Amino acid sequence: MFRKRNHRQIPELNTTSTADISFMLLIFFLVTSSMDTDKGLMRQMAPPPLEHEQPMDVQKDLVMRVTINADNQLLCDDEAVTSQQLAEKVIALASVNREEHVISIEADPASTYETYFQMQDAIAGAYHTLRSQYTLKHYGRDYARCSSEERAAANDYYPQRISESLAEEGGRP
Repeated sequence: MFRKRNHRQIPELNTTSTADISFMLLIFFLVTSSMDTDKGLMRQMAPPPLEHEQPMDVQKDLVMRVTINADNQLLCDDEAVTSQQLAEKVIALASVNREEHVISIEADPASTYETYFQMQDAIAGAYHTLRSQYTLKHYGRDYARCSSEERAAANDYYPQRISESLAEEGGRP
C-alpha cells in the first residue's frame, strides 16, 4: 500500500574546470588587449663631457631665451609672446641656424603646468612643421607618413637643441 517515493536527484554540473577556463580567458584578454600608455615629453639629457672634450661655446645671438614667469606669462628674449608667436620665432631661428641654435627654457616654480605644456607644445609643433617641410621637399610625404629612416634624417637635419632650467625663487638662478 505504501509506496516508496522515488526521490529524484538533480544532476549537478561539473564545475572543476570553470576556474581554469575563466583564468585562461582572463590571460587571453590581458595579452591581446592594448593599454594606452602616456608617452610624455621626448627629451634626452646630454651625455657628460669626456675628459679631453672642451665645453661647447654658443654664440649669444643664437640662443633664444624662453621664460615663464610667476604670472604665467610667456616671454621670448624678455618680450611677451603668445604660443603661436613663439612657434613662429622657433621656426625662424631653427630654419636659419639649424645646428647652432639653442632654445633655453626657464620656468618659474610658481607657474602652472598648463602654461608650461602650452609652451612645450608650441616648440614641438615648430620642429614638427620644419621636419614636415623637409620630408615633403625630399621624400614627397608628410613627416607622419615617412619611414623611421626618413624621420631620422629629418630629425638630424633639424635637431632639437633645448636647454631647460628651473628659475629660483625671486629671480634668475
